[in-house]
Amino acid sequence: MSDTRSAVDKAFSLLRSFSDQDSDGVRLSELARRAGLSKTTAHRLLASLVANGAVERAGDVYRLGPLVFDLTAVPVDRKSEVVGEILTPFLAALFEQTRKTVHLAYLQGNEVVYVNKLFSARRVAAPSRIGGRAPAYCTGVGKAMLAWDMARADSVIRAGFNKWTPYTITDEQHFKEELAAVRKFGIAYDHQEITLGLSCIAAPIFGRNNKPIAAMSVSGPAAEFEPREFIPVLKRITQAAGRALLPYYDAAS
Repeated sequence: MSDTRSAVDKAFSLLRSFSDQDSDGVRLSELARRAGLSKTTAHRLLASLVANGAVERAGDVYRLGPLVFDLTAVPVDRKSEVVGEILTPFLAALFEQTRKTVHLAYLQGNEVVYVNKLFSARRVAAPSRIGGRAPAYCTGVGKAMLAWDMARADSVIRAGFNKWTPYTITDEQHFKEELAAVRKFGIAYDHQEITLGLSCIAAPIFGRNNKPIAAMSVSGPAAEFEPREFIPVLKRITQAAGRALLPYYDAAS
């Protein structure tokens, strides 16, 4: 039986085929199966969706792109609400003292959820959107939290790595060494690992028992960004944020 759906209907079928657990990407064959399309048709439609920012491609996998997050409502759960309400003033202070794009995020599963983001005057294209998700292993905020949550880090390793850019860390040993360095210095880096041209530095926000509840990052254009100059202010503000969050620990954890 022939497929009588229009091209627009088929494109929406592809977009609906992504789930909340797919931020690390889905292969063409799986998307075609979910949408009930041939691989040839799915490949052609995905190319158009990529060109328009609705989908992003990394090697053999696809994920929802920035256009979708711009058009969809932001879901708010209790943790996002508490973290955002208590820590956004500290994120604003970080922005005021750096004048760079800054992020506030927390871990959910193997992904980071962006609670808030403040833009600098010089924006760099990035996949981060308020309420959006990204793989934890290739973001500064993700690595800042995974370094102190080895059970979660092991889960990330078991799930595997996709190479979003030529700089994405996909070797297990290299990734473990990266997390060890984060624990040693208290700072995580993203050197164009999720988006070409974008670099960032991040630090965790701890609750009780040295457990990271959230993280903040400072980012900028890779060609001119000097992350080390932001280490003192980032550490100072995330430490103050952790102290402010302690009375709300149960709601935020």
